[in-house]
Amino acid sequence: MLCEMSPYLLLGFLLAGLMHEFVPGTVYTKHLGDRSLRSVVLAALFGVPLPLCSCGVIPTAMGIRKEGASKGATISFLIATPQTGVDSIIATYSLMGLPFAIIRPIVALVTAIFGGALCNVFDSEDEIIVVRKKQETCCKEQTTCCKEQKLSIVNSQLSIRIGRALSYAFGEMMEDIGKWLVMGLIVAGIITAAVPDSWFTIFQGNTLYSILFVLVFSIPMYLCATGSIPIALALMLKGLTPGAALVLLMAGPASNAASILVVGKVLGKRSMMIYLVAIITGAVLFGFGIDYLLPREWFTVPIAQYDACHAEGISLFSYLCTGLLIVLLLRALLPWHLFGAKHHHHHHCDCCCEEQ
Repeated sequence: MLCEMSPYLLLGFLLAGLMHEFVPGTVYTKHLGDRSLRSVVLAALFGVPLPLCSCGVIPTAMGIRKEGASKGATISFLIATPQTGVDSIIATYSLMGLPFAIIRPIVALVTAIFGGALCNVFDSEDEIIVVRKKQETCCKEQTTCCKEQKLSIVNSQLSIRIGRALSYAFGEMMEDIGKWLVMGLIVAGIITAAVPDSWFTIFQGNTLYSILFVLVFSIPMYLCATGSIPIALALMLKGLTPGAALVLLMAGPASNAASILVVGKVLGKRSMMIYLVAIITGAVLFGFGIDYLLPREWFTVPIAQYDACHAEGISLFSYLCTGLLIVLLLRALLPWHLFGAKHHHHHHCDCCCEEQ
């Protein structure tokens, strides 16, 4: 499981670093910083096409949050991004047909907007005031840093800025969430290995029990948006209803033990509960809608070799990514004297330099 996830995790950390260095903090505070429906919708629209899994999206979303995005926008991005992507939409069409390929991004978008809106309503933190205070403090205490940031945008070489992005991504970001990520991966790995796929077929043909049963095991397990497709197809061929298969396709990639732990730690327990409620509500309602409102024949899938993508085993590239990820996590989490000095946290100083 770690080998399957490591390329996406590295991609997620890299995106977080690049966004931190090259995207001014004012972009997040301007478009995603306010507790409005607009910021939630923008975050969802941005996340739907991105090909990031439920673990790869964690560092990217936490990076957005640290740059000034509101909790609602962060939750919206966290829900929309792992549920689907350009790659998984194409793969869904190829294995499960056009209806599933159309419904998946729609469910992801609606669920993400619902979750972000809930967070805006029930989160009592006045994030606009918090952001403004942060900007005022930055303007008073980091004036020199802001000037240096302006100068660096004009004069610094691209290689230097990329170096700073990598330092932030695989240094500071890994220090912030690495421990919780490792703990979550261990829990997710135990659950994934201990629960056989055949358990999902116990309540064949019963929509309610099938959906509840799928939810219990799919939410904490690691399932990427593309990797969940052959599993859902196989379970449908064994008797799982199309609605329950959709729940697996949406709830599985949207959350796992790792993302739940990180969201709870960074955004708080209330946001974590809203995050889970939105995922469960969206998946269940759309699952019932498919089974009771749409023609069953739309989702009839011919017998196919759905496990062909697993036949080749783990690639050399995945092994290399896993080795690199382990080294970076050890460097970030172990005592400083084993791998050199600890990374120093730095400010994204353009939070107060709106004129740039």
